[in-house]
Amino acid sequence: MKMAKDKNTTAKEESVDISKSKAKREERKKEVAKVKRNRMISRIIGIVIAVAIVGVIAFFAGKSIYLAVIRTSPNTDMSAGLTADGRIDGVDVFSAITLVDYENIVIPDEEVNTDEEVQKDIDDLLEEYKEIDYDVSLTVADGDMVNIDYVGTIDGVEFEGGNSNNAGYDLTIGSGSFIDDFEQQLIGSHPGDDVTVEVTFPDDYQDDAVAGKDAVFAVSINGLYVAPDFDDDFLVNNGLATDEITTADEYRESIAKNHYEEKLNTFLSTYIVENSTVNTYPKNFVKYTKQTTKYNDQMMMDYYNQMFSSYGMEAYTNVWDVTGDEDELAYEKSLSERAKDTVKEAMVYQAIFDKAGLTIDMEAAKTEMNEEYGDETYADTMVTNYGEGYLAQNEMHDAVLDYLVELYKNK
Repeated sequence: MKMAKDKNTTAKEESVDISKSKAKREERKKEVAKVKRNRMISRIIGIVIAVAIVGVIAFFAGKSIYLAVIRTSPNTDMSAGLTADGRIDGVDVFSAITLVDYENIVIPDEEVNTDEEVQKDIDDLLEEYKEIDYDVSLTVADGDMVNIDYVGTIDGVEFEGGNSNNAGYDLTIGSGSFIDDFEQQLIGSHPGDDVTVEVTFPDDYQDDAVAGKDAVFAVSINGLYVAPDFDDDFLVNNGLATDEITTADEYRESIAKNHYEEKLNTFLSTYIVENSTVNTYPKNFVKYTKQTTKYNDQMMMDYYNQMFSSYGMEAYTNVWDVTGDEDELAYEKSLSERAKDTVKEAMVYQAIFDKAGLTIDMEAAKTEMNEEYGDETYADTMVTNYGEGYLAQNEMHDAVLDYLVELYKNK
């Protein structure tokens, strides 16, 4: 019995050993498979990352190549693409655009109403001729200019800089020239009044001796500045009357006429362009206009950078920073749009100029330029810098607007 038991025990032990060996082999297979799987995953991830990197590089490389192709070169020749008489070279503008019916424009009254501008001009004029008035019946109101004297004290002691020394100080109520609510405490007072003003200096006031402290000002209201009446006497007494304008009504009418023509000019110049339609853009002239526009942008950047440097400020690095575009690609897009707008405007003005049979006298225009700037060589310098075509095109634009204003101002 004992021997049988030993035999059975040996068989069981051998069976256990075989099972353990098999289990180890299975475990090993799993580990090998896991390693292979991990290697495969790593390889796939590596390929994906590599492809992504290549894609990014390709994108930026492609963008750089694209920018190199479309990048506009600046051009200093402002007359590029123009004939000497200011017309777009080789372009039939009547085919390129559908021109607005400029002879039958309906002008809304609100676009040319001048009441607000006229009154502002008169108020500004009267402001220049204000004189101090000592009438005790006058009352100080917000916005008034008053003449005052004052003595300021802190804890009953006068402090440096707090005394006007009876020199009289002109103060506009509401201007914020004085601290706290100093000015508001004068509202309602009259010439001849003595007003006690109580204030607290700000903690960060520039003079540490009074910063954060309560102060009392004894203020004398000397008088109020009052504007004269706008009448005939005002014009005569102040040398504003002329042979053509002798009354206040005539003066008002002349101001209204100037503002009306300015507003009419602005409305018409916008209307004729916005309401004309481009059929086809002249490719070469658009290209030239993009180039000269970029040159102007760069000149603007240089101007700003010179100004910034004088104040120790950081300069612009790229031209698109000046125009507010996100990057060079966005700048090129906006540059094209701006160039097309300029070209459309040029075609509209040229079409109206030709259709209306207008003419310009460039020699007379140059003489006028010289007289305006007091320099006999001014016009020649302009031709040298900008070219005959550019100057003629500007004169053409002015002639069209003058024509349209004359056409509509009496309607």
